[in-house]
Amino acid sequence: MSNQQLRELDNQDAPQSTEALEEILSVPTDEVIEMFGRLSGHLVMLGVGGKMGPTMVRMAQRAIQQSGSSLQLTAISRFSSRQTRARLEAWGVTTHSCDLLDPVAVKSLPDASYVVNLSGFKFGAADNLALTWATNCEIPSAICRKYSSSQIVAFSTGNVYGMVDVQSGGSLENAELNPSGEYAMAALGRERIYEYYAKTFNRPVAIVRLNYATELRYGVLIDIASKVLAGETISLVMGYLNAVWLGDANAMTLRCLELTETPARTINMTGPDVISVRHTAERIAELTGKDVAFDGTELETALLSRAAHNYPEFGAPHLTLETMIRWSVQWLQQGGELLGKPTKFQVTDGKF
Repeated sequence: MSNQQLRELDNQDAPQSTEALEEILSVPTDEVIEMFGRLSGHLVMLGVGGKMGPTMVRMAQRAIQQSGSSLQLTAISRFSSRQTRARLEAWGVTTHSCDLLDPVAVKSLPDASYVVNLSGFKFGAADNLALTWATNCEIPSAICRKYSSSQIVAFSTGNVYGMVDVQSGGSLENAELNPSGEYAMAALGRERIYEYYAKTFNRPVAIVRLNYATELRYGVLIDIASKVLAGETISLVMGYLNAVWLGDANAMTLRCLELTETPARTINMTGPDVISVRHTAERIAELTGKDVAFDGTELETALLSRAAHNYPEFGAPHLTLETMIRWSVQWLQQGGELLGKPTKFQVTDGKF
């Protein structure tokens, strides 16, 4: 599937099965394939058992195969879900089980030229603050020491910015950081760990501040669509948000392997739109013939980032907001699989 075929997805209906969805989410763009053709050595992807990991790993595997690259790929996770590990291995990916909070186990991990770290802890953080800090700060420290000679791409979050004026369009990377709540503070701590070790070991690092990757089994659009279809009231306290299709976020993240720098570089990653929760719910209501009720009014501030200035480097999203909304409705109406992991996008106090 070429870039042109990816763009043509906007003219198609939602995939009919989880297998078809994962196929779409893991299609490498032309640029990702070309980039993998330039890479050699060993790529280790850590914490891949979560929502983003499996399809991103599969995209990397497909890009390696299609580019003819000699790059080795190993996917690492605790793999609390045996099904996830089996699925990766069925796709031809080498897997390795590891608890990244075990320092002895981390030291025994395979060496690598490149590292992508997807590990982190957000949802449920308010109920387990100690684990939040350990996962978001201790694991990066252990990884940086283990991979002191590697190029590292690591996830952070737009939550480190805090709420900003909606009229601003969102925060840029050089904005003042104002994390709210311990999750966001721990995420900032995670960034500082990477910055420290990038400087200490003089190694290139890219820190990706992601705002809401979404697909059809979870995400902000599925959250809103589920409420509209269930006849539930939509809160407007967080009246605006960002989102990016997971397949696009996967491709953007992999392309960050060539965007690492010393000192560490922070990179915003999200879609081009400031998404109105009200307008999104109304569009879903229009598509479904449902009525929609709202609670409260929009604040003048929201958790927003700007990332369009990075598209020339890591690619612009292929799937439009309208398609993501339409597909979300179709997926729910056809009884598609859901992960049961709400994003809690309505949170304004940082307590996830």
